[in-house]
Amino acid sequence: MAFPLPPATPWRPSLFLRLSAALHGLALLAVLAWPSQWPVWLGWVVANHVILATAGLWPRSRLLGANLTRLPPEAAARGEVALTFDDGPDPLVTPQVLAQLDAAGARATFFCVGDQLRRHPDLARDIVRRGHHIENHTDTHPNLFAAMGWRRMAQQVAGGQAAVEAVTGRAPRFFRAVAGLRNPWLDPILARQGLRLAAWTRRGYDTRTGDAEAVYQRLTRGLAAGDVLLMHDGHAAPTPSGQPVVLAVLPRVLAALQAQGLRCVPLADAVPETTTMEWRGITV
Repeated sequence: MAFPLPPATPWRPSLFLRLSAALHGLALLAVLAWPSQWPVWLGWVVANHVILATAGLWPRSRLLGANLTRLPPEAAARGEVALTFDDGPDPLVTPQVLAQLDAAGARATFFCVGDQLRRHPDLARDIVRRGHHIENHTDTHPNLFAAMGWRRMAQQVAGGQAAVEAVTGRAPRFFRAVAGLRNPWLDPILARQGLRLAAWTRRGYDTRTGDAEAVYQRLTRGLAAGDVLLMHDGHAAPTPSGQPVVLAVLPRVLAALQAQGLRCVPLADAVPETTTMEWRGITV
């Protein structure tokens, strides 16, 4: 069944992208006017592309467009934080994550992969039934997502969007790129599909290490209201005993949040729906 896309948001390039476009135009005019100086202008263009590529490899960067890395000040003032889980749902791990969240009375955001949703629709519905939200984490989680051109990247975003709506009945508001990596195509694609890019404040690197103590310290060192925490219920690394590390760490994280009087809420509850100018304005 095909679902209509949410209303498109007029795309407004970031200041950095506008300056980059101006630099390319200026370089072309300069080469035409002073051909002998072409190495200088080529150097400026190459340097600009290096910065563009670096910005795409920096998950928390706002150079390529708006990027949610913390909850709004109003949510922080209420003592709210957002627990987010990527790469699921996983039929072995996600139900245990849900049980741990239930035991703590916490509500979270699951950035799910379209393929996984189609494989495990009942599990996805259980996530929603328990009061959590599902958002868009691409259709198939391609490792080379950030290297894709417009067409394939747009297909990944749209496929994930349709998969979430098919099992939840609601269109996602947020998108998280694979590993947080992207290129300049992503921001206009998200605008056309009514989505907002979401990164994180802190992450545990729980797909790379099964050291539960190290993961816990990364997630809780300096923990404060307004933080967005990234964990994985899919692709979680195993501890030395073979347990997915997220299951060893999550109860401790939940206890730390409770000790600080912080409340876990889904992103969509903490971040109000805003106008285009409010959240897609100039960001650098």
